[in-house]
Amino acid sequence: MASRPIITLTTDFGHADHYVGVLKGVILGINPEATLVDLCHEVRSHDILDGAYTLAQGYRYFPPGTIHVVIIDPGVGSARRPILVRASAHHFVAPDNGVLSFVYQREPEIEVRHITAERYFLHPVSQTFHGRDIFSPVAAWLSRGEEPKRFGEAVTDYVKLTPPQPRRVDGRRWKGVTLHIDKFGNIITNITPADVPELFSDSAPGFRIVVNQYEITRLYPSYSQGKPSEIFAILGSSGYLEIATNRGSAAEVLGVGRGAEVNLELE
Repeated sequence: MASRPIITLTTDFGHADHYVGVLKGVILGINPEATLVDLCHEVRSHDILDGAYTLAQGYRYFPPGTIHVVIIDPGVGSARRPILVRASAHHFVAPDNGVLSFVYQREPEIEVRHITAERYFLHPVSQTFHGRDIFSPVAAWLSRGEEPKRFGEAVTDYVKLTPPQPRRVDGRRWKGVTLHIDKFGNIITNITPADVPELFSDSAPGFRIVVNQYEITRLYPSYSQGKPSEIFAILGSSGYLEIATNRGSAAEVLGVGRGAEVNLELE
């Protein structure tokens, strides 16, 4: 571990309550040398897939050795397991509910351990706040150099969700869905250049994208190229096809949320 280990926090806690501050207090109480980074605390409440997407967009940009605490945990207090995951040069501490599914999908080497070593927990352990009593102290002790094997045995039956994939209907048509709506109202679909390389080639054909009966026929390289109130497509920084509007919310204009169907047809 580095002399000042980095621990990131991704939760659905928001900022209206004390929860995030308590996580930080627990970690710093065990390792005052830790550097804490808020990746995101505005994941949709109880939305495991939204948490998985959010984490996937951020963790790869941190240095090797970073520990990522991920708490989107609607099953807290149930039989779901707390887990410690090593994926390449990163570690993740999270509930075993599929919130690491994008990590599992992207990383070639995964080691998952069921956290059972209660000596690393805060006591008594609340049935409603494992983020405070299990995940945060485990991350803090890990950042102090404790070996992953000390926290529990390796398991292979961890929960792995299958993120929605675009479906090719025929040679010219695809069906996708909305993965995420960001703060700006951009509609982030699950369609990538690997799914429809023709759309992103130098000699791209005409196309139409239909979302909630609204038809989009323009693909721009930047948001600023869109005319005021125009709805257009763009390849976003996350690597997915987005539906956007210049200085406005495409999601509000089209009246869609996560899970909305996206139909793409090439001419």
